Formats: sequence, structure tokens, C-alpha cells
Amino acid sequence: MAVRADRLAAHPAPYAGLWSWLTTVDHKRIGILYGVSALIFFVIGGLQALLMRLQLAVPDNRLVDPDTFNALFTMHGTTMVFLVIMPMSAAFFNYVVPLQIGARDVAFPRLNAFSYWAFLAGAIMLNISFLTGQVPDMGWFAYANLTGRAYSPTPAVDYWILGLQLLGVASMAAAINFFVTIVNMRAPGMTLMRMPVFTWMTLVTAVLILLAFPVITVGVTILLFDRLIGTNFFLVAKGGDPILWQHLFWVFGHPEVYILILPAMGIVSEVLPTFSRKPLFGYPFVVYSGIAIGFLSFGVWAHHMFAVGMGPIADAIFAVNTMLIAIPTGVKIFNWIGTMWGGSIRFTTAMKFAVGFIALFIIGGISGIMHAIVPLDLQHTDTYFIVAHFHYVLFGGSIMGLAAGLYYWFPKMTGRLMDERLGTWAFWITFLGFNLTFFPMHFTGLLGMPRRTYTYAANMGLTELNFLQTAGALVLGVGSLLILANVVHGMRHGRPSGRDPWDGHTLEWTIPNPPPAYNFAAIPVVHGRRPFWDAKYPAYAEHAHAPAAAPAQHPVATAEAHAEEHIHMPNPSYYPLVVAVGIFIVMTGVLIYLSTFQLVGPTLAVSAVGALVFLVGLYGWIFEPPA
Repeated sequence: MAVRADRLAAHPAPYAGLWSWLTTVDHKRIGILYGVSALIFFVIGGLQALLMRLQLAVPDNRLVDPDTFNALFTMHGTTMVFLVIMPMSAAFFNYVVPLQIGARDVAFPRLNAFSYWAFLAGAIMLNISFLTGQVPDMGWFAYANLTGRAYSPTPAVDYWILGLQLLGVASMAAAINFFVTIVNMRAPGMTLMRMPVFTWMTLVTAVLILLAFPVITVGVTILLFDRLIGTNFFLVAKGGDPILWQHLFWVFGHPEVYILILPAMGIVSEVLPTFSRKPLFGYPFVVYSGIAIGFLSFGVWAHHMFAVGMGPIADAIFAVNTMLIAIPTGVKIFNWIGTMWGGSIRFTTAMKFAVGFIALFIIGGISGIMHAIVPLDLQHTDTYFIVAHFHYVLFGGSIMGLAAGLYYWFPKMTGRLMDERLGTWAFWITFLGFNLTFFPMHFTGLLGMPRRTYTYAANMGLTELNFLQTAGALVLGVGSLLILANVVHGMRHGRPSGRDPWDGHTLEWTIPNPPPAYNFAAIPVVHGRRPFWDAKYPAYAEHAHAPAAAPAQHPVATAEAHAEEHIHMPNPSYYPLVVAVGIFIVMTGVLIYLSTFQLVGPTLAVSAVGALVFLVGLYGWIFEPPA
């Protein structure tokens, strides 16, 4: 018996208002929570960057002191990597992936909710340091022995360690969830090689997180032991090795670069075919190149360490691996250009950001492959050339790709369209401001300007270029604000999008915008890589036998659905939030101990309360009755 969608939609939600958001386990709402949080931290991280650029606008400036500048670049890097790009990617994972694979939810809805609340707890742990005046200031690499008590005696580093541990727990929980969801919950007929590329890149990213984050978790844990109980993992005088930290950090850190960029690559691989009105050129090569990038990313970490003196053999091995990883990246770029070639291109705002991603990522990739040449890398290391390179990869790449996804899937999330004219202004101002800011950094780096320096002398020949970079940063700030303004405008005044505003290819566009709580009234059956397109245009279907549905009915062939009372959707739950709060309170107790070194008193009381909250939440979670 088929499901009546109108009757399903009439069922009232168990909770309403703020409480419904605190207890939600709906993957779509969790995606929105991730996205809103990422946009808030994008503003915070952007303000930190603007303060640094204002300090460097003119020589011998005294806008901020050296300690404040150290805190700014530490928190800016940490914020943009862990609190902006990763959660914005997670927002799209949560909202889009279950829809693209024809699922009604993720595999573990409560674990999904916990991953968000653990992320938020970690973000608060990092940023509450501003309120205590003990902001992490050792650089987001946290190199030993700068993080030892001799050089960082305050709890500033501890905020960073504990915040990253919470963020790591959140990322691992989300990765497990999406790995199982993609492997086990695809619609009938959706084989692995019929999955949308964004879903593929989500799967590869989940594997990278599962393999890379345990390494940084071990690293920050033994660093905490050094600070908490006096172990000596990194202290040379006691037999430790500070280079061990660099290896641990970069074994995580370089896969992390691809954890940040692969989701954007997946988004671009969805946007380009839609607005070129063509299938993705070389779909298998795009998929396999993404897998190859993930595999090779674990073999290049030490190209960040050529300056430490590893020796010619190690340098040669990592130089060759660095060259190899450029091959699958080049394959992707070739296929994206091939997708646009000969297409009927519509330059929507999403398309502009996707093309901008390709252009800027090529520049970042070229400057990156230069660092496979060890003598050249030694000249670039710790200069502004490196700052230019990774911003072309992470802003020109990740942020531009995520902006394309925001414009592309905004109608799916809200049922409204963002303003295209305002979007065009936002793109061009962002594109111009970005290049004015970061392209001159290649030259200041080659002229010898070290990164992470809070000022410079007037006679170094760097004044004009630095002033240009600061002007560009202000322009970039305006462009970023226009993107945020367009989000707000679209939510309030955007035109209704209808079901299929872009003439899409994939399953998420077969259901209303925004989707109902259960996503699909009837689970679709997939017959090709472009199931929606094949159903709308059977003459161009991938397979001649792919059935076409009548336009007035469901636009994709569907399996017979169960009666509405058999559609199981998980009940809201506050236990994931309780568990995350309990962990946060325990870590607050650890912070109190690291500030006072008194185990009794507040330390014991706060930790005991946190442990009790955690156990109560965990017990309730485990024994919560099914829906």
C-alpha cells in the first residue's frame, strides 16, 4: 500500500520551538545547526584575520602587541580549519547525503546529534579562553617545546588541547555515522558507481577522518600528559623528542588538508554538470582520483618537515610522493573542464563560485607542487609564500567550493532562492578581494618576510605590498558579508524555489523543498547515475530500459512503500546533548586542575558533577525506549 504524503506531513512534531532543536535527531536539522555554527565562526575567524592585516598594513605598527598577534594567528588558524570548513562540510554531509542516496535518515541519528553537540562543546572550550584572558598563542601547529610548561606556563595551551579532543570526538562520531550510512542505506539499485560524486567524496572523507584523527588525538593526549603529570614525550633533556610532535601532527595534518578540500571537490562535481547540462565528464576517473588522493595523502606528511634535517633519502621519498599526489588532482581538474566543454552553461552564482574554485585551486596547486623541490621548499618555509599557498588551497579551494554548495542547495534547505544579482556581486567582490589579499603574499614571501611576524621595518621594501594585502582583506571582508547578507535575505524574502529549480540530476531534487521529516514518501529505485534526469528526459537516459515516471506522479521509479504507520522515524532525544555537556564539564574540571594543581576542592567537585551528568546521559541513551 502506497504512503499518502499529505497524511504523513500532517503528523505533528513531538516538540516545538527551541526545545525541538535541542532534542532533534533529524539529519536535516543537524545539518542546519552545523551550517549556522560554521557561519558564526566564519565571522569570528574573519575578524581575527582582519585585525592581523590591519596590524601589518604599515611598518612598525602598534595596533596590537606581539602577544595579542600570536593569539590572533593561533585562533584564526584553529577556527577556520576546525570551526568553519569542517562543520560547513558536515552541514552538507548531514543535509544532502541521505537525500542523495534515497535514505530517510542516517544510520545512527542520536550519534549524529551527539557529534554536533560535542563539536559545539569543543568550539566553546576553545573560545571561552578569550573570556579568561588565557588565549592559545603558540600557533595552531602547537609545536613542541613551545607547548611545554617552560614556555607556556598558563592554561592557554590546555584550552586548545581539550577543545581539539572534543572536536576530534565529534569528527570521529560523524565519520562512523556517514561511513555506515553510505555503505548500508543506499536506495535499491544505487551501486557504488552510481553514487553522486559528492556522496563518494563524503565516503572518502569519512575514511580519512577515521584514520587521521586518532593520530592527533594521541598527540594532544600525550602533550596533555606532559603538561598534566610531568611525562617527557617531547622534552629533549629528559629523553623526549620534539620532532615526534611534528610527525604526529603532520601525519594528521596533511590528510586534514584533503578532509577540508575533498567535500568542496564533491560539491563542484555536482554543480558543474547541472549548470553545464551535461553528465560529469569521466565520472569513474573523478571517483578513482578522489580515492587516490585520500590514499596518497598519508604518504606526504613530511614535506612539511624538509627543514628539520631528515636526510636526503627521506626528503627524496616525500618529494616523489608530493609529485605523485598532483596527478589525481590534475585528473579532477581536467574532467571538470571537460564537463564544461561544449556544455550549455548557465552562469548562476553557484556556477561562478565553482569555476572560481577551479581557477584559484589551480594556483594553489601549482604553488604546492613547487614544494616537492626540496631546495625551493627550504627557501619558502616559514615565509609568506606558504601563507599564500595554503590560503589559495583552503579559501580559494574549500571556501569557494562550499559557497557554491551553499547557493546550490540553499533552495533545498529553505524552499527559497538566494538573490542572483546580490550573489554575483558577492562572488566578484570576494574573488577580487581574495586575490588582492593573497597573491601579493607570494612576493612578500620571496622577499623574505617571515610568517607569524607582528611587524616589519620600513626599509625592508614590504610596505606597499602589505598595504595592498590589507586593502584586499577589507574588500574580501565585504564580499564575505554580502554572502551572509544573501543568506539572510534569501531566508526572508527569497522567491519560492519549487521542487527542481536547477533542473537537477540527483535524487534530492525529486522531493519537495524543504523536504518533509521522512524525506521520501516512497523509497526510489535507481537505474543510473543521473536518476532524476533519466526520468525527466528518457530520450537521454543512461540506459534505454530506465523507466520514466509520469510528471504528475513521483518523478523517479519507486518501490512500493510500506503503510505510513510502518515508516519508522526516531524520536527526538535530549540524551546526546546531556552526554556532550557531561564531557564538557569533566574537561572544565581538568582545566581547573591545570590552573591550580589542586586535585581536591573545585577540581574534584566539577569533575564529579561532569562524570555524573555523563553517566546519566549515557544510561538514558542506551536504555531509551524505541520510537
